[in-house]
Amino acid sequence: MSWAGPEDVYLSTSLASYLDKKLLVLLRDGRKLLGILRSFDQFANAVLEGACERVIVGEIYCDIPLGLYVIRGENVVLIGELDLEKDELPLNMTRVSVPEIKRAQKADREASELKGTMKRRMDFLDMD
Repeated sequence: MSWAGPEDVYLSTSLASYLDKKLLVLLRDGRKLLGILRSFDQFANAVLEGACERVIVGEIYCDIPLGLYVIRGENVVLIGELDLEKDELPLNMTRVSVPEIKRAQKADREASELKGTMKRRMDFLDMD
């Protein structure tokens, strides 16, 4: 029987291959963070350097700078390496300022709430 040595354990740790690379991290609450992975532990707690939150509303987006950012592992849904050679977003996306994206987020949230309210009002009609 063959046992794995320390180097095998290190290589099998999936996040080890992402150290010092630019990543996209999707969180449980839907936020998308970008940054360079500097450290992690066995619980997938991670430290991103130069982190920013990417906010996308329709065809506009903004990267809100966060700096050095610690992420609790239980909040991580997905981690992926970004290809620095390729464009990260489709060509139709427009970069806007932080105040503009905040206004767009608020308008989008209000539209969603209104749509939900209208749906609840119409639920009494059994259209089936």
